[in-house]
Amino acid sequence: MTLRPAHAPSAHPASPRRRHAALVAVCAGAVLAATSPPASAAHGSDRGHGSVAEATRAGALPAGHYAALGDSFSSGLGIPAQTDTTCGRSDHNYPTLVAATAGTAGFTDVTCAGAETRHVTEAQDAVAPQIDAVRPDTSVVTVGIGGNDLDLAGIIGRCVLLAYLDPQGSPCKNSFTLFGTDEIGARINSTAPKVAGVLQTVRAKSPGAKVLLVGYPAIVPDDGSACRETIPLATGDFAWLRDKTKQLNTMLAKEAATHDATFIDTYTPSVGHDACKPEGVRWLEPTDTAAATGFHPNAAGHRSTAATVVAALGG
Repeated sequence: MTLRPAHAPSAHPASPRRRHAALVAVCAGAVLAATSPPASAAHGSDRGHGSVAEATRAGALPAGHYAALGDSFSSGLGIPAQTDTTCGRSDHNYPTLVAATAGTAGFTDVTCAGAETRHVTEAQDAVAPQIDAVRPDTSVVTVGIGGNDLDLAGIIGRCVLLAYLDPQGSPCKNSFTLFGTDEIGARINSTAPKVAGVLQTVRAKSPGAKVLLVGYPAIVPDDGSACRETIPLATGDFAWLRDKTKQLNTMLAKEAATHDATFIDTYTPSVGHDACKPEGVRWLEPTDTAAATGFHPNAAGHRSTAATVVAALGG
């Protein structure tokens, strides 16, 4: 999932990476001035969750072709080293770690920053449809998609701006629930059939594959009262953003169960490692750092996800 503004018509469509960079510049400036940590921080910490090696011991892993589909939460946006700047793909993202651990016969990673559910079957600017990576003999497919369909970037950007008006209240929640509506809940509900379509498309392309739908981690803590210097949301909006993330994951889990896929819960392991935590503890970065792009998982977060995926494959 890439933090970027809603689509705007353009005679010259920007790449996913450029669209992302434009918004991060805005959000990072609104949140706080970026300060790069020491290079040693780029790999973060695995503390509190099993390693990929430990997960491997849980059982044998499929050894066939592995295809990785998804957005920037899967591509490893900003994590060194970036192997594809157009899609913000890292050689330390969880698909690469899973492929190395599983000893796959072949590995195709088409995860791409800015990807929406439609980009599984449609081109994303000059990037081919992600479904092209799935073959009839593919044995494992991971899919991390759905966040960009909600425009999470716009949500967070709006919340930061509204926090200046009512820092101790919940102005962002109020703005998205005017007149008794739940705008974000409606977006999640409308994304559900799109996710279902993705899973059905993958299954049709590779009927025998084990399909894993990867959820989203905890971006912020339950209580943000001590976090406002790092992420200046209004105090009451931290819990609301948490609840919306959980609602998104609940929808993804339901669609996985309905469409013969395994849901990968990345939220539970990441509790206590959100973007408000200090360097070395957090698995998501609060702004652009040497470890990862702001509001995205760092290498430690990807190691955790890889371990969860590998454990699911061995089960």
